[in-house]
Amino acid sequence: MEKATFAEGCFWGVESSLRQVPGVLDAVVGYTGGTTESPSYRDVCTGRTGHAEAVEVTFDPAKVTYEKLLDHFWTSHDPTTLNRQGPDHGTQYRSAIFFHSPEQEVAAKASKERLEASGRLHRPIVTQIAPASTFWRAEEYHQRYFEKQGIDACPI
Repeated sequence: MEKATFAEGCFWGVESSLRQVPGVLDAVVGYTGGTTESPSYRDVCTGRTGHAEAVEVTFDPAKVTYEKLLDHFWTSHDPTTLNRQGPDHGTQYRSAIFFHSPEQEVAAKASKERLEASGRLHRPIVTQIAPASTFWRAEEYHQRYFEKQGIDACPI
């Protein structure tokens, strides 16, 4: 099994969407990429921790490749909006790929370059590609939030 970590704005919809990908065994919401130890949701919402709302995915590479997860990442949010997705804004809502290995770094950068060269987007990609750091699991009420609320998809 392997890990992948993505930030695409509010983590609830990202988690729900990734859980539907065949080969994804688990998706957990949390915070990463910042400097505050063991942050809470309230801390991250201030925008002063440096953390992004993110999803850590456990996947079976025999069933889904990292490249397929990257394809999902690029198509499930707008990677051209800096620190914003829908009505949510602030650095905690940035677009980011946190890589877990040199192979993931190469794949993430190559996929970004392919998307930029495709001409599909009309603005520059602002997605951060950075090494994975400590992933702080979000509070339990955030885990599988849509499922707990009976929501099928993000209403945005």
